[in-house]
Amino acid sequence: MFYDVYCQLCRSRGLTPSGAASRIGFNRASVTQWKNSGNPPKQELLLKIASFFNVSVDYLLTGREQAEPDRAVELDGLEFALFGEVRDMTEAQKRDVLKFAQFIKEKGE
Repeated sequence: MFYDVYCQLCRSRGLTPSGAASRIGFNRASVTQWKNSGNPPKQELLLKIASFFNVSVDYLLTGREQAEPDRAVELDGLEFALFGEVRDMTEAQKRDVLKFAQFIKEKGE
């Protein structure tokens, strides 16, 4: 199931499965392994792939989205910008951003 969903997402973006692998940042041989074994990747890679295609991990694994609870998530401009930028940061950079935000918050109190 995962391999089929992955290939469909690749096609929808005009990418080959190997091309998407390169853009996401993992070994293209993994794609062949998924095809041959039928097993999905590990959680960390599932999260990267889901983020790249802007879908949930549930969708990657089942081809369906899970029902969301009735709640709206509203982000202001700054929150939205930070959310998008964090995707491309290293873990060290994320820690630095968090420390800086905590510093600014404490400074304002």
